Amino acid sequence: MSTKRIVTQFPHAVTVTEHLWIPLGDGTRLAARLWLPDAAARQPLPAILEYIPYRKRDGTRTRDEPMHGFFAGNGYAVLRVDMRGSGESDGLLADEYLLQEQDDALEVIDWITQQSWCSGNVGMMGKSWGGFNGLQVAARRPPALKAVITVCSTDDRYADDIHYKGGCLLNDNLWWGGIMLAYQSRPADPALVGDSWYKDWINRLENMPFFPALWMEHPLRDAYWQHGSVCEDWSAIQCPVMAIGGWADAYSNAVFRLMDNLQVPRRAILGPWAHIYPQDGTPEPAIGFLQEAVRWWDHWLKDEDNGAMDGPMIQTWLQDSQPPSAMRPVSRGEWVGFDRGTASNVHHSPRWLTRGQLNTQPDADAGVINLCSPQNHGLMAGEWMGAGVPGEMPPDQRVDDGMAEFFDGEPLAEPLTIFGFPQFTVELSSDKPAAMLYVRLSDVAPDGSVNRVTHGWLNLSHLQGHDKSVPLIPGQKVKVPVQLDGIAHRFAAGNRMRISLATTFWPMIWPMAEAATLTVDLHSAQLILPVCAQPVSIAGPIAEPQSAVPTPQTLLSPGRVDRNITYDFLTDSWTSVTHGVGGVFGEGVYRFDDIDTTVDHNLRRELTVSNDDPLSARYLLTQTMKMGREGWWMEAVITLEMRSDLTHFIVSGDMVVSLNGEEEVSRYWHEKVRR
Repeated sequence: MSTKRIVTQFPHAVTVTEHLWIPLGDGTRLAARLWLPDAAARQPLPAILEYIPYRKRDGTRTRDEPMHGFFAGNGYAVLRVDMRGSGESDGLLADEYLLQEQDDALEVIDWITQQSWCSGNVGMMGKSWGGFNGLQVAARRPPALKAVITVCSTDDRYADDIHYKGGCLLNDNLWWGGIMLAYQSRPADPALVGDSWYKDWINRLENMPFFPALWMEHPLRDAYWQHGSVCEDWSAIQCPVMAIGGWADAYSNAVFRLMDNLQVPRRAILGPWAHIYPQDGTPEPAIGFLQEAVRWWDHWLKDEDNGAMDGPMIQTWLQDSQPPSAMRPVSRGEWVGFDRGTASNVHHSPRWLTRGQLNTQPDADAGVINLCSPQNHGLMAGEWMGAGVPGEMPPDQRVDDGMAEFFDGEPLAEPLTIFGFPQFTVELSSDKPAAMLYVRLSDVAPDGSVNRVTHGWLNLSHLQGHDKSVPLIPGQKVKVPVQLDGIAHRFAAGNRMRISLATTFWPMIWPMAEAATLTVDLHSAQLILPVCAQPVSIAGPIAEPQSAVPTPQTLLSPGRVDRNITYDFLTDSWTSVTHGVGGVFGEGVYRFDDIDTTVDHNLRRELTVSNDDPLSARYLLTQTMKMGREGWWMEAVITLEMRSDLTHFIVSGDMVVSLNGEEEVSRYWHEKVRR
């Protein structure tokens, strides 16, 4: 396993400015934290911008200090800027990825270039939200933006973000909306902004949008999602892009598309990790991402000829067959390289379905099956967006396969490697106007254990495109294409490939209004595998994770994440519970020692469904957010609930925010959103 090395000696001494204001043209001030090499007073240096709403002061401090300190120590001015309406910044945050957000970023970049310490060259980087807006701002082409590093992000806000996938509502939409409410419930620190903090805090609380319902109001890929999706115009991005993703994350598909479609200098690293920066990557191996980033910045921001563009376009961790486990600290495999995106050294190898079998030849007598899965199929799915927390990987899939129809290939005579997007097509009919088809590709070991390799699903009302919903005509046969998530995987000799089909996927996806039965023509069913005959082994990225010195903090109480599933025999219902105690991801209750600020965030997710009734689905999310110091303590208690009927999603929320034990603001939301 990788051990991160803490670097204490750098080429540059660095001074950190805890807080400064960046003025915008409309009078709004954005709050920033600055890591500035002392040498910038004599010789202007390039700048790196991370621009997100997650609170520089007390939100991302744990990761900011060791990462941005590392960049600054290597000769970069680094700014971590809170977006409008977040952290210590002025204004209100109305939604994610708004045009206003981009416009503000353009002003920030312009402001940076006007500072005496800046050479005029700027790079932009970030993970998740910051990876999104790095690409979005690049598409606006500010002249000073010379390169981007995007980590765990997407080019298509509808296809791969946390709200919808395959035209189906992800239950993480409610989870993420709840977390945004908690983040936004925290006030600016009066130690930085003075007496205005209270008035601004109350204003922010009273005008806070109900995030989960806001996103649910756009079930189709309309202009709302098209905005900020850089895949709408690949040519708009004209600066070099490094894209980072991980197989245990939900955002790796975009890395393939960026490499296939961008026309600028580009590189990609796809590792085994979850939704985290790769120097902290888990499952292991983590990598020296910060050194890789410095080499990228040195090349594009300092014009150094340092080999940053040498080697394959894509460096990817090729995962080997391994036992399934929800607790997977290490991924088995090796680094391989591809020069031409998903077209590299890949040929398409078909497989066909017959009863219980996955064959290399079609079977004209394969027959027809009826498919109607119990509502609890998917209990063993793990998390949609892994965060590197124990227990979130998919365990043995035999339980879910028992609630699906599955088809096994013969034991492989030799290893078989796939790289890219498996494609599944089939002709079927439905007895209901709305239905979904779920497809899972698994690796079956000789002992019978089943490890999920990749999966995909499609709302069958979206067969004519995600921009429209067209009800199925019961009994009418349709052709259904399902693209599985991109992957790099090597099946071991002696193992089998398995395809599993289902009509439900709980608790990851909200159920359809009615339980549909699909009549599936097996003769038409075909799986196309992107087979790579000879993957090219490479040394891979820099192996040793490094960082600067972490921020001083004290763990006051250890955290944990509890996960359990219970079955009620009387109601034939399953309940899945995930409980982050002392931190959403089990990070514990901690105090930032240098700013004397304690953060305590607990979140519990409870999802229940009865096997015979999709309308029984219920999602209850409760969380407490407590932050502050002696004499200044805020607490938010937030409860969200989601149900549905035949025509609408019903989502409600209650938030009570207190200061030093006295209630300050309460909010209640109740929204019915058409399905």
